[in-house]
Amino acid sequence: MDLFSSLGLGFSVAVAPASLFYCFVGVLLGTLVGVLPGLGPVATVAMLMPLSMTVDPTSSIIMLAGIYYGAQYGGSTTAILINMPGEASAIVTALDGHQMARQGRAGAALGIAAIGSFIAGCVSTIIIALFAPPLANIALHFQAAEYFSLMTLGLVTAIVLANGSLLNAVGMMLLGLVLGIVGTDVNSGTERFTFGVPELSDGISFVSLAMGLFGVCDVIDNLGDKTPRDVVVKKVSRALPTWNEFTECLGAIARGTGLGSLLGVLPGGGALLASFGAYALEKRISAHPEAFGKGEIRGVAAPESANNAGAQTSFIPLLTLGIPGNPTLALILGALMVRGIVPGPQVMTDRPELFWGLIASMWIGNLMLVVLNMPLIGLWVRMLHVPYRLLFPSILVICCIGSFAVSNSTFELYCLAAFSVLGYIFKKLNCEPAPLALGFILGQMMEEYLRRAMRLSDGDPTTFVSQPLSAVFLVAAVGLLVLIVFPKIRQTRDVAMQEG
Repeated sequence: MDLFSSLGLGFSVAVAPASLFYCFVGVLLGTLVGVLPGLGPVATVAMLMPLSMTVDPTSSIIMLAGIYYGAQYGGSTTAILINMPGEASAIVTALDGHQMARQGRAGAALGIAAIGSFIAGCVSTIIIALFAPPLANIALHFQAAEYFSLMTLGLVTAIVLANGSLLNAVGMMLLGLVLGIVGTDVNSGTERFTFGVPELSDGISFVSLAMGLFGVCDVIDNLGDKTPRDVVVKKVSRALPTWNEFTECLGAIARGTGLGSLLGVLPGGGALLASFGAYALEKRISAHPEAFGKGEIRGVAAPESANNAGAQTSFIPLLTLGIPGNPTLALILGALMVRGIVPGPQVMTDRPELFWGLIASMWIGNLMLVVLNMPLIGLWVRMLHVPYRLLFPSILVICCIGSFAVSNSTFELYCLAAFSVLGYIFKKLNCEPAPLALGFILGQMMEEYLRRAMRLSDGDPTTFVSQPLSAVFLVAAVGLLVLIVFPKIRQTRDVAMQEG
């Protein structure tokens, strides 16, 4: 099937009433959680995971993907108006966007953010359509050793890019691997780490784990946040930049889109790294770098274009290799695996309607986001005044209902409570839960590929380094650790010598 036939299939799926409805729901919720500080796509995807299991898998991933890239749009609203980024990738947007709002140019800042995001989203979707199929064809030649090494590289990347201590990230990843193998061993039929609890024989529910670590935990943490929300403007007039401002930003939008599309493909890259990189690039090449941070409109256009491009091209490694690049994509991967769909090169051949339907829906979703964001800016401004104490009860109810609905068992509620407490403790100890979630998801697959590779090689462990591509992945993983660990060791040693 050629590219145009594949896109034709994708659009036939994307324009179906069910797909349009769930795409609209996804981008609307994504914008909403991006606007409201305290919520985010990770917690929202975790809360909606039970709902996603009740609908068609294609509609499910269209909705969850819409939440992810829709949140990149919404995050800029709070960053510009109240200097409180709704998403981490919008942190850079706040530097110049909030200053523009204080200067009475909030409409121009919000408008260029929406326009840049729309252009970047459309271009990055084209990139997905062009480059995902060749990458999937290459991945079809992967054997068990290559898949194991690739997943090892994915885990190492998650560890390296995690916030806080490297040792904490390694510990969280290992804990995730252990939790992922709880249950009955498929090969031997023996139970592992169940401690005599019958409900654990089928393993720990990823839904309860995700909603506890990311949903309820965020509620507990946000209830203790007393940061005031001071909206700079009550009403936004002329939510569009002038023609001169638009033409001035075209170069920044193009560069942000290109850089974001490239960084989004890298495991662990995605929207956050793209937005920081685009802002740094724009400031470096500017003839007046001193203007950045004081209301420079290109300081809004570049990172907003980059984070949306990075958010969408990050689906390439997820769909073609089965490697999620960030916590939100890890949850989407988990949602698909719960439905019996393992993202990878086979998805394009076995489920072409899901793969191409998602790509086509991204074009439609980006158009929906522009239509939503431009006229409804006033509504988003009013919603910023909603106290968080009125939001969290509904979030808790949704989490509890969703967790119970997995198996209609109160045991899932106990798991939800346990992971909520653990998540809060981890957050206070500065242990990011993302490596744990990724280790939990990839742990079972890594074990299966490890066993398969060892069986094919008659128990010879050198098969992982004798296969050229597998060796490249392992060398890259070791190289990443060396690049991070050695500077930290040297810094610690220098500090110790100064104190001595």
